[in-house]
Amino acid sequence: MSAASRPPAQRRRAAGFTLVELLVVLAILGLLVGIAVPQLFKYYSRAKEDAARIQIETIASGLDLFLLDVGRYPTEQEGLPALVAAPPGLGRWAGPYVSQPSILTDPWGRPYVYRVPSRTPGQAYDLYTLGPDGDATGPPANGVPPAASR
Repeated sequence: MSAASRPPAQRRRAAGFTLVELLVVLAILGLLVGIAVPQLFKYYSRAKEDAARIQIETIASGLDLFLLDVGRYPTEQEGLPALVAAPPGLGRWAGPYVSQPSILTDPWGRPYVYRVPSRTPGQAYDLYTLGPDGDATGPPANGVPPAASR
């Protein structure tokens, strides 16, 4: 029996899904999204933290190269842009010391904090990010990455 020769009630029944079937599918999709999305956000947050750590280490290497060429770290007034463009009056600057100016901005869109001299005894400078919320008051309590303070 073809679909056209069936009675109208049977044709309607065979033609689509019931509301209950659609609601069950939507509930299953909602459960999957509810489980997967928090995990994705956790991975995304961790990736930004890892990127910040790597950028800090790269900037710290650039600061060390600046020290070797100029004989001092950039002043706080010169800041990290001294790694990209020569500050006025520096004859021995041989940079740029970082490959991309964008590296001077953390993954959350804020510039890294650079302080000279360091407020931590035994270190020449502090270099850290304010993190995702932007309200850090200093280097993390557990310390900055090894290459970030010298």
